[in-house]
Amino acid sequence: MRLITTSLAALTLGLGLPLGTVHADDIQKGNNLHQDNCISCHADMVGGDGTDLYTRDNRIVGDYDHLVRQVNNCNAQLGTNWFDDEINAVVAYLNSEYYQFDE
Repeated sequence: MRLITTSLAALTLGLGLPLGTVHADDIQKGNNLHQDNCISCHADMVGGDGTDLYTRDNRIVGDYDHLVRQVNNCNAQLGTNWFDDEINAVVAYLNSEYYQFDE
């Protein structure tokens, strides 16, 4: 059931949480999920600690909508089976730490 729910959520998540509703707890939760699930794959892709993926000149994520889609894509590719609140937390963390996109 969790896989079905998460797959449907990935298809219907849309824009995620509006920036005004993001709390420090969401960002911390996103940081923890990111460290536990994302960073080792990113390090394999770009070397170093993996965060260069977010700051490189030719990064593929160019706006908030694309960030949400990319987190959903990674969730599906890695099979993390995150719930909506976990996806939103990772988006909130990445946007706060690296991107600072407006919705």
